[in-house]
Amino acid sequence: MTVHPPSAGRDSAPAARAPTLADVLALPVLAAGQPQVVTGLTALDRPVRWVHITELTDPASFLKGGELVLTTGMPLPEDAAGVRRYVDELTEVGAAALVIELVRRYHRPPDALVQACRARGLPLVTLTRDVNFLEVTQVVHALILGNQADAMRRTQRIHEAFTALTLRGAGPEDVVRAAAEMSGRTVVLENLVHQALICEPSGSTVEQALGDWEQRSRAAGPGDHTGVGGPEGWLTAPVSYQGERWGRLAMLPADGPVFGPEHVTVLERTAMALTVARLIHSTPWEHTAHRNALRELAEQRHHSAEDVRARCAALGLPTEAGVFLAVLVDLGPGGAGAEPETRLHRELRSAGVPALVGELSPRRLGVLLALRPAQPWRPVAERLGRTALALAPEAIVGVGSEVAELGDSARSFREAARVIEATPPGQPLPADRSFHELPDIGLRRLLYALREDTRIQDYAERRLGRIIDHDTRHGTDLLATLGHYLDAAGNKTSAARRGGLSRETLYQRLRTVERLLDTDLESGERRTELHVALTVLRVLRADRGPHPL
Repeated sequence: MTVHPPSAGRDSAPAARAPTLADVLALPVLAAGQPQVVTGLTALDRPVRWVHITELTDPASFLKGGELVLTTGMPLPEDAAGVRRYVDELTEVGAAALVIELVRRYHRPPDALVQACRARGLPLVTLTRDVNFLEVTQVVHALILGNQADAMRRTQRIHEAFTALTLRGAGPEDVVRAAAEMSGRTVVLENLVHQALICEPSGSTVEQALGDWEQRSRAAGPGDHTGVGGPEGWLTAPVSYQGERWGRLAMLPADGPVFGPEHVTVLERTAMALTVARLIHSTPWEHTAHRNALRELAEQRHHSAEDVRARCAALGLPTEAGVFLAVLVDLGPGGAGAEPETRLHRELRSAGVPALVGELSPRRLGVLLALRPAQPWRPVAERLGRTALALAPEAIVGVGSEVAELGDSARSFREAARVIEATPPGQPLPADRSFHELPDIGLRRLLYALREDTRIQDYAERRLGRIIDHDTRHGTDLLATLGHYLDAAGNKTSAARRGGLSRETLYQRLRTVERLLDTDLESGERRTELHVALTVLRVLRADRGPHPL
């Protein structure tokens, strides 16, 4: 059934779902007449929009289409030509079916009538027992009017639901999700270049809904108005923004390409709500789509590898025969002004590198690069890093490692996050690049990443707490002397020179340190333990501000 609804934006209540011919024949009032379908057995799904009782030789002039025509057979012409004309007129006006009672004039349907109905595809139903046509009319009309009332109530609930969404400022994801729930069908929002930005599957997986999306979407037609089209029978409706078409909604068929008026109402109200949401929510929806896809990847919230591949491919990211690399950009406390995602995405596009770019958390951007197998990633990361530093001089760019499967990109994101976490603000960049990577993480940066772990803090306190307390009470600087000694790898001459002390003074202080800590500074293992504890202390104090250590 093809739907020809009003154009989007017009306020028009859809017609109710009319009972089918099969529905009507199953009603007790007609079933009592022992109905037999003589012709048109495959057309029992025809809608019946009204019932018309007639004993005229030309009933078609009183019909508008969709009527169930009831007759005793008395007015049927005697000649075959007249019967054919009678059936032709009923067919041309669009009658749903002809029901003839075999009680008064006929006891079997005339051959000419059967042949004419079969030739024109008009369902012919016979009744072998007497039926009260007036009662049939009352029952069927009550059913039709009841369906219309139910449809009006359902339409009202649809309007109220979308009005409530609009009034509370719902975002596009909420609006599309509501459409899928109300219709029981998969609903997809795409932009003008056929990238699927939001997909709410219903009764199917994301992979089934979005597989080969761009190709299927282009085959579905232009989508300039609400209607059903394309080889799959999608119901589509345009979405506008500031008077221009911005994208479209697609409702996918469930079991066969059949949509009713309520589906049209849901889709058109969804389009209207999205137009309002676009005015309220200033963030470009492409950014939102990239952000959601990146979060699913980084946090492994996708249901399957197939689903995430389909979703990313529908956003224009190559997902086969390549490698993937995660990059995180921490913009720092000052941020980077307006739309840093746009700037980064534009830079990558100019470099010819497909990527997803989106905000993963406040002031932190995520980038997933899709690279060709033999394409070196360092020049791309360098270009991305320079752009990020131009946007925010305090930015920190962390790079993970390459992965061969899109579903494994969470590992690359975790590695990039560890790089960011282990990079203190103001950490000097390597001389040859504008980003940090895993091999850059030495002991000090590793401890910086773990600085909030109470076990690390407790370790430093247990190892050095007595010296710190002694310095506080007596105004000494044994901790600084110990630091010079450990930094000099146990070379006392170098340590004395670093601290501006005589060798005798250094020896005396080191003996005091050994007594306070109950340790042997000649032991390499003990010196390592103390050096790690001292590095933790330096990291913790540096995090709070300048300190002599």
